[in-house]
Amino acid sequence: MPRTILHLDLDAFFCSVEEQSDPSLASRPFVVGGRPDQRGVVASCSYAARRWGVHSAMAMAQAVRLCPDLVIVPASFHLYHLASERVMELLSDVTPLVEPISIDEAFLDVSDMAEAGELVARRVQATINARLHLPCSLGVATNKLVAKIANNVGKARLKSDRPPNSIVVVPAGQEAAFLAPLPLRDLWGVGPKMAARMAGLGMHTIGDLARWPEGELAQRFGKYGHDLALRARGIDDRPVETEREARSISQETTFAEDLRDSPALRRNLRQLAEQVGRRLRRHQLSGTTIKIKLRWSDFTTLTRQTTLDHATDLDSEICDAAGQLFDRTWPPGKPVRLIGVGVSNLSQPVRQLGLWQDAHAEKDRRLQAALDCISERFGDHAVRRASRLAQGHE
Repeated sequence: MPRTILHLDLDAFFCSVEEQSDPSLASRPFVVGGRPDQRGVVASCSYAARRWGVHSAMAMAQAVRLCPDLVIVPASFHLYHLASERVMELLSDVTPLVEPISIDEAFLDVSDMAEAGELVARRVQATINARLHLPCSLGVATNKLVAKIANNVGKARLKSDRPPNSIVVVPAGQEAAFLAPLPLRDLWGVGPKMAARMAGLGMHTIGDLARWPEGELAQRFGKYGHDLALRARGIDDRPVETEREARSISQETTFAEDLRDSPALRRNLRQLAEQVGRRLRRHQLSGTTIKIKLRWSDFTTLTRQTTLDHATDLDSEICDAAGQLFDRTWPPGKPVRLIGVGVSNLSQPVRQLGLWQDAHAEKDRRLQAALDCISERFGDHAVRRASRLAQGHE
């Protein structure tokens, strides 16, 4: 029996959450992101802003040039995470087979449900619309690849100042026919360079690719050619994975002006370490490898890492290790354009503390939990450690 897979995407998610906080933003061209005078980029843009050519990942300065009346709203990540968690909870009430793939996207396997896939999708959409007041679009197909593309097609079809809130269904057996007229760039794994290479061979649509013999594609592109042949025909047997193993968690920031001041760089390093630590704890993960990323004013980028003898999710340990890497890497006074902190080699935390570590580590962990709770509820800057104030870090 064919599977029934749903791909859900929350429409302009950050903007939709911001509209709940400020209803006056509805129908106005606005974006979530950084300031144009500080190398800010667009993290999310309203559909009214898209009519002006604004899109995500665009430099904010360019967005303002395209739309002079653009409203810029700073990001409220704690609100986005809370809204995402509520959405995922609603999805888990529909089926236990939910695979979150980002803060605003998920796959659902509803193959075992008595309802048709379209009816399940409409019920999911109506529930999220009514309970959380968030617009969302869904693609319904027999596999993840086609469901994702169907959703993208549905969202692109509707041109309006409001979110599409669309549903597109691809019936079983119609996968190849649905994909055939679409441009090659719509197929997962085909980037600009590959699309240009295929255009040189006379392939412009997914159907053009599907008509090529699989053996010839494999000869030209190796194993990748075999994968492309399957995708072009709408074949994808990947399961919906309810547990996704994260490889690393990291945070970075690009400065409005290159920074060479040691206290300021260290303050940013600590803030990034705290953000990484909070994300680790939120996902109940810890890691043994701490890494930093530095980019100079000429765009030269360096990464350095060190491995601890134990896994950690504590801000202090992440910051200490990152600080030591920074001391060994940064020539004092050298201008820094970007700085980042990450943790990898992740696992579920296991507490095996020595006798003399117990009291201090447990106290630090209780303090960390209290800080996390306050930050989740009131935002990242609601509370700070007194040690940072005492050192003149704020």
